Amino acid sequence: MLKKLLSHKKNLFFIEAHSPLSAHIIDSINIPDNDGFPLSFDGIWSSSLSDSVLNGLPDTEYLDLRSRIKHVHDMMEFTSKPIIFDADTGGDIPHFEKNIRMMERIGISAVIIEDKTGQKKNSLFGNSVYQQLEDINVFSEKIMAGKKSLKYNDLQIFARIESLIAGMPMDDALIRAERYVHAGADGIMIHSCKRNADEVICFAHKFRKKFPFIPLVCVPTTYSDTPPSWLFDAGFNIIIYANHLIRSSYKAMEDTAIQLLRTGMAADVESKCVEVKKILSAFE
Repeated sequence: MLKKLLSHKKNLFFIEAHSPLSAHIIDSINIPDNDGFPLSFDGIWSSSLSDSVLNGLPDTEYLDLRSRIKHVHDMMEFTSKPIIFDADTGGDIPHFEKNIRMMERIGISAVIIEDKTGQKKNSLFGNSVYQQLEDINVFSEKIMAGKKSLKYNDLQIFARIESLIAGMPMDDALIRAERYVHAGADGIMIHSCKRNADEVICFAHKFRKKFPFIPLVCVPTTYSDTPPSWLFDAGFNIIIYANHLIRSSYKAMEDTAIQLLRTGMAADVESKCVEVKKILSAFE
């Protein structure tokens, strides 16, 4: 599905879902743009951060990857949109090969693996914590092993480059991108925790000179005030809003609970809630 979408549409918006309910909400949203044309999200991002938070666990690859894949299968009953799966490092190669086949069987469109190793530290910490990059050759081998394990070659494998997160120079990121593409990566995600998009835009311009047609992904969590048009003009194909539904739902539940505790009046929070009938009819 993602391959077809990329061939027909230049600019794609993906958003995180962490449950069948959130997948249903994303699938059902269809609003008119300024010209009256229908506007909806193009696909879903299955985030390891969101899945960990939902299960009350730290985002350290503690949550079993296969249980997360099965969780995606539950969400797929409520959406027809392509799903990109966040597999963290992908684990060791033998496990990655088996998990890749499971992802392919259930119909995941793409998986993104990041080129770090050791105890996972969330990338948004940047280099305030030790971010250990994987050896280029080892990570390239993982990409090649994943590609070889596919039965139908429908599932795409994207490489997520963590050089900028780890405080490495731009050249390191570009060298890694080139090696991963040559190893068979179907797309590249460049990650940054800077407050502006300068370095990811710089990466995109340089990457596009060598690879004009390889899908390029960005995640504007920290550089959130960057207009999407700037990112697309720089050469990105996919923008992922990676954790906003889980974060907004956390805040909404917290605010509602505090208000109910403060006043004891359910009427005080009704304006923040959808009607009971909408909840009851959502999955009929």
